[in-house]
Amino acid sequence: MAISKETVEYVAHLARMELEPKELEKLSHQLKEILDFIDQLKNEDVSNIKPTSHILPISNILRQDLPRPSLAARQALENAPQKEGNFFVVPKVIE
Repeated sequence: MAISKETVEYVAHLARMELEPKELEKLSHQLKEILDFIDQLKNEDVSNIKPTSHILPISNILRQDLPRPSLAARQALENAPQKEGNFFVVPKVIE
């Protein structure tokens, strides 16, 4: 599949990228090779291949979720620069 320099230039413009002529030439060539490879894949028979979401078997390793005591409010606020009651005081960010 051919991709023109104009198309690459247009996409670069949309991406707000400035490409030098040498970079434009190189990127156009690389994209052409990628698209040619994808065209080769279209010609392969994949009817006997099961769909996968990942090429390697994956399993989550989860620890047991056990309840445990948390910090008391006094301990959590111990090093706070500003506090009010059982709460942290932070600067207002909404104008």
